[in-house]
Amino acid sequence: MNINRLVHPGFWFGKTPQEEALQLARMGVGGFCLYGGTRAEVAALTQALRAASPHKRILISADYEDGLGRWLPDAELLPSNLALGAADDTALAEEKGFLTARQAKSIGVDWVFAPVVDLADHPDNPIVNTRSFGADPQRVTRLAGAFMDGLAKGGALNSLKHFPGHGNTATDSHLALPVLLSTKQHILTHELVPFQQLLAKADAVMVGHLLVPALDEQYPASVSHTLMTDLLKNQMGFAGCVCTDALCMKALGDEKQAARAALLAGAHILLVPEKPFELLDFLNRQTWPPNVVEQALRQQNFLCARADEVPGTTQAAAFGPTDFTARTAQKAITLLGAPLTLTAGETLYYLSVGNDEHLSPEPFLAALRKRRIRTEVFNGQEGKLAILCWRRYQAYKGKIGLDEQETLFVQKALQNHPQSIIISFANPWTASRFPCPGRLFAFSPAPAFQQAAAAALAGEWKPQGRLPVLL
Repeated sequence: MNINRLVHPGFWFGKTPQEEALQLARMGVGGFCLYGGTRAEVAALTQALRAASPHKRILISADYEDGLGRWLPDAELLPSNLALGAADDTALAEEKGFLTARQAKSIGVDWVFAPVVDLADHPDNPIVNTRSFGADPQRVTRLAGAFMDGLAKGGALNSLKHFPGHGNTATDSHLALPVLLSTKQHILTHELVPFQQLLAKADAVMVGHLLVPALDEQYPASVSHTLMTDLLKNQMGFAGCVCTDALCMKALGDEKQAARAALLAGAHILLVPEKPFELLDFLNRQTWPPNVVEQALRQQNFLCARADEVPGTTQAAAFGPTDFTARTAQKAITLLGAPLTLTAGETLYYLSVGNDEHLSPEPFLAALRKRRIRTEVFNGQEGKLAILCWRRYQAYKGKIGLDEQETLFVQKALQNHPQSIIISFANPWTASRFPCPGRLFAFSPAPAFQQAAAAALAGEWKPQGRLPVLL
């Protein structure tokens, strides 16, 4: 009984010692979830881990929800799901899935933990936001399904997440346990709709760390027999792999007891424990009903076989140039209110807020300068003004909006500036909270989206997107 195979540790480039990961591989864990690295580093590590494992096949996974560029500095950041929601184009969603799968496979990653099918229906949710396709369950289902088709064509496994849906919460489960207060009827007609309609395409379902009192008053979803076995498997008919969200998150408390409870409740794979060696020792000292481990191993065998159905491709082919992000930007960027039109020879004053990731506005500014529009940092000058909002979801931050000082800064800047616009390159709700003549929603800080936003200000095209959330 190889229970070690049910554990998939995490690996953080620049933080996790490689020898530690190789030791875990030699101990027979079933796979690894990777965070960060370059293309060359990921490819080299996946080869080393597979060579060290006693298993014929292990699974390498990653959260490549917006393509590999969300984690790899030498890969393109693809459009966010919310941008695809604004474009509402299934062909683009499928193309995103295909590009993601081909790139992931080319560096040795089999399993993409996507799509996110949580609904973007809470403005203060700090961890869903642009990861969602929108607030409407049918739109989310339609686009997520197309994305899954693309992943399958590209040869990567998928995972629906985060069951049963934690969009309508305001807590980051990396920090604490969110509580979904929706009624059972609302959950059935909203949160669960994408899961129910997409289960037939799902290689796996990732269960979230959240308490859903309407369905189980006592246990969080990721350790709940009621949600994982009674609801997901028996009532909804899912016969595939069930995995936990990362156990290193702070929502569940004691990691060892949470892992044990998750397996007994119906999970097949334990993802990313904080202390993998201690967890393996603990699990091996437990007494397990035979069917628990056998069923989990059977699910993993099935996933391994599925991962080998479509061969990988070379990095050169997978990462070849594409205009996908630029084409998506043309259909996704959304304008509410009055446009701010700029002409050659004019000056645009700009103010950046919420840029804790130090994202560069240079693609936006360079695109304006290319059109002979001058750009200057705002310092109280009169003239045309653009507020650039950058804040997007970040794990372990616990917030998604602007803080009080930033809010006051923006409010003061907008005073006496009738020719102004707020441009959100991430969280759309940020731009909705200020009195401003115009709001431009890009949903993504990707260079192509910044360049398209600049072209819109220059009057070269009219934004075509429609907001996929309620502001």
